[in-house]
Amino acid sequence: MFDTFFGLPLHPFIVHATEVIVPLAAVLVVLTAVWPRCRRWAGYLPLGASLVALVLVPLSTQSGERLEARVGGNDLIETHATLADGLLPWVIGLVVVAGALLWWNIREKRARIAASRESELPVAARPGSRWVPIMLILLALVVSTGTTVQAILIGHSGATAVWTEDMGAPALSGDGDTD
Repeated sequence: MFDTFFGLPLHPFIVHATEVIVPLAAVLVVLTAVWPRCRRWAGYLPLGASLVALVLVPLSTQSGERLEARVGGNDLIETHATLADGLLPWVIGLVVVAGALLWWNIREKRARIAASRESELPVAARPGSRWVPIMLILLALVVSTGTTVQAILIGHSGATAVWTEDMGAPALSGDGDTD
């Protein structure tokens, strides 16, 4: 993988894409889980966004490791790296839930089509299948919340690592003067 992009470290470019796509995928998964109309409209979009996030997370981690090798490490960077290692399992869970939601959406569409042709109860309306959407909603809420919280913690720790005196930036005093 490349280390720089036009002479600049690649990590900030990839990380900013990751910090947009990961929460976007989480929001899409929750919306498709709790709102059937959105689920019918979104189709493959939540799964697609989750898969893009799944690709971006390891790229962010690898480019971060290269940047760390270039600038050196400290406690703040180690905290950031440790938090970053915890995002991939959450995003994998997001992909799994997005796939399950897509499966449920396809199943609902087929049931509606079959019901309109045969005037029988759709599969989604049959007794015993109400637990599936409830479980999908719960899983979507848990995985999306975990993913978003982890992404926020990673972003905050990364910003803290960049914008501290340890990284060479001058400390800001309360009155705007630098000594």
